[in-house]
Amino acid sequence: MKVAFFSTKSYDKEYFDRVNSGGHHQFTYFEAALNSTTATLANGYDAVCLFVNDKADKETIEQLSANKIKLIALRSAGFNNVDLEAASKKNIKVARVPAYSPEAVAEHAIALILTLNRKTHKAYNRVREGNFSLEKLTGYNLHGKTVGVIGTGKIGQAFCRIMLGFGCKILAYDKFPSEKMREAGVLYCSLDELLSQSDIISLHCPLSPETHHLINKQALSKMKKGVMLINTSRGAVIDTADAIEALKNEQLGYFGIDVYEQEEKLFFRDLSEKIIADDMIARLIGFPNVLITSHQGFFTKEALEQIASVTLKNINDFENGSSLENEIKYQ
Repeated sequence: MKVAFFSTKSYDKEYFDRVNSGGHHQFTYFEAALNSTTATLANGYDAVCLFVNDKADKETIEQLSANKIKLIALRSAGFNNVDLEAASKKNIKVARVPAYSPEAVAEHAIALILTLNRKTHKAYNRVREGNFSLEKLTGYNLHGKTVGVIGTGKIGQAFCRIMLGFGCKILAYDKFPSEKMREAGVLYCSLDELLSQSDIISLHCPLSPETHHLINKQALSKMKKGVMLINTSRGAVIDTADAIEALKNEQLGYFGIDVYEQEEKLFFRDLSEKIIADDMIARLIGFPNVLITSHQGFFTKEALEQIASVTLKNINDFENGSSLENEIKYQ
């Protein structure tokens, strides 16, 4: 099959060329993100391969259909950037990578927690300048702290296991509680209980109409003053403007994010020589108790290998007319 890859970087080409080493498929890599303007690049291809910030909205899908695209192969777990109803009407199949190294994202969430708490990023910069002072670097023990986990899918479960190892009390909120997690010592409770009792809150839920701005002014007001909030799920689960207000009034004590509501305009590119016009991200960068990484939670060798292999399997299954086990269907 001829597949057009959008939003591609050097590591995408490296890992996908590796799994397609026999050259069975013809892969073309475009740096441009998919949207209604760039959809014409898919003309002459059988399928498109998208990442998290590509937009397959109704207008784009109509253009893909006109270009005879029959498969949207997502190299991600999230699919909120695809209009499934429009794809279904145009008979375009959509398949994703439902899970790729959940430990990669869970471990990155832990890295954000440890860095914010023990201020190792600040210590690193100080020592490089010959400053060996410990002033203002005080952290706290994770052992014995209450950690709230919103969403206990595969990533959330991996996160819970790690935090249990630190000796933390784990409170969890999920519409579908895991008996395995209960047996491991995780305590399921209401969202309000989790918000009010947790010292650290980590988000591991998908983005949906129900979870959009789940963490807003009201939710933030229910949290302990000085709480640490970590988000490695999807940016729009948090109302960023409300989070900034909570940081200003010190309701939020620490804020670590690997995702951001408007990240498609910023992440995965070098903007070091440009003026960043996004006032909210600029404001967040200015807080000393905020740590931002640019959607790198998934970025491990193991995850990249799995993303490439599962995406290729989805493409092969579609080409062979086999059951598409990772298909996402419009409900």
